[in-house]
Amino acid sequence: MTPIQIVNDFCNAVPRRNVEELVGFFSEDAIYHNIPIAPVQGRAAITATLRGFLDPASDASFEVLAIAGEGRKVLTERVDRFTINGKPIAIPVMGTFEIDAQGKISAWRDYFDLAQFTKQMS
Repeated sequence: MTPIQIVNDFCNAVPRRNVEELVGFFSEDAIYHNIPIAPVQGRAAITATLRGFLDPASDASFEVLAIAGEGRKVLTERVDRFTINGKPIAIPVMGTFEIDAQGKISAWRDYFDLAQFTKQMS
């Protein structure tokens, strides 16, 4: 599988909201950084972070608007959508994924407007 296929598969798995399945895409020492929030490292920390926004959601999806790859790096332009407490939330996101030699995500950085997210939550 190519790095782009791996990232597409990951994004396509989000609507199932199965955190164990999603964490299986990551290497053991992967780093996940939701910028401007502090980064987390390792599968346990990534599991906790994903649970933080997927467990309260009644649905979730990553709509990939554009995707491009260079070597093992994949860039995505997305709209991440969630329904939390009956409220629809849609956040424009630019994401960078790094895929290791074993086909696992070793780094994931998402750039988004945190104020836009929190405003939609209120």
